[in-house]
Parts: sequence; C-alpha cells; structure tokens
Amino acid sequence: MTLFLPLQSIHRKMVSKQKRLNELALLLQRPDAVIVTQAIELLREEEPFNGVIGLLADCYDSNKSTSVTKAIEGFMNDMKEKSLQPELMSEIRKNHKPATKGMLVASCWQSGIDYSEYCLDFAEAFLNNEYMVAIECLTVIEESSGKLDQKTKKEIIKLIDGFSDLATDEKKPLINELKLILSV
Repeated sequence: MTLFLPLQSIHRKMVSKQKRLNELALLLQRPDAVIVTQAIELLREEEPFNGVIGLLADCYDSNKSTSVTKAIEGFMNDMKEKSLQPELMSEIRKNHKPATKGMLVASCWQSGIDYSEYCLDFAEAFLNNEYMVAIECLTVIEESSGKLDQKTKKEIIKLIDGFSDLATDEKKPLINELKLILSV
C-alpha cells in the first residue's frame, strides 16, 4: 500500500504537467496577442517544465506580433533552469525559422548558464545555419571556451576545417574568428 501512494502521486503530477502543457499550447495558439503575452508572462511564476521550450519556439515561429515575440525572447533570456538545457538544444537542432533559431541560441549566452558541454552542437549549428545564427553560436562558444579542454577545442577546429571550403564568403571571417578563439 505504501508503494501505491507515491506512484499515484507521481501519476497525478505527470497528468497535471501534461494538462498544463495542453492548456499552454491552446493559449499560445490564440489570435489575441494580449492573451498570449499574458500566458508567457505567467510562465515566470511557475516551476519550469519539459515541453514549454518547444511550445514557445513553435509560437515564435508562427507569431507575427512583436509583443508576443518580445515576451518569448524575454522569458528565454531570463530562463535559468539548467534541467531544460536538453530540450533547448533539441529545439535548436530542429528545423525552425532562422529568427527562431537565432533567438534560441542567443538565449543560451544571455541566460548566463554554462553551455560548455554543448559546444560541439553549437559548432554544428554554426556551420549548418545562416549568418545571424552562426554569430549567436560563435558567442556561446566564445563564452564557453575557457571551460573547454584541448581535446574538445581540437574536435571543433577539425569540424570547422572540414567545412571551410564550403563556407560562404560571408561566413569565412566568422570561421577564422572561431578558430582564433579556440586556439587560445
């Protein structure tokens, strides 16, 4: 009987989180920018939960309202929840619009959270995305470079070197800058 109560409590929490996620998804799809913005602001009062980053990224992708996109940017930049890093990295790898990817990557360095364990992922995003996203990735890697061991730095440089011939003229100075950062 004592085992049943904790399982029941865990199930209730899971159902409650899924219910909150479903409710948030419905709110973020509303056409009224004021309601959507208020829903995003209310998230600041809650304990962060898995799934919220994906919903916000999808909303950012599809929303035309400046107040909504600014609210999402503010929430993401202020997010200090390390447990949500895997979800954020998963969203960065998805096929979002460049502006959304740029916002997601920028939130990594603006949050002040350590993302050094994801620097190879940021290097791949740097190489596989457009210029503005690449700049944000470079910033995250630069912020993390002091925490990277030489092996990781060499792996990133090797990855970049394999791409250098395919890089656009626009990205070549960024590639050189990133290599310089990693060579220190």
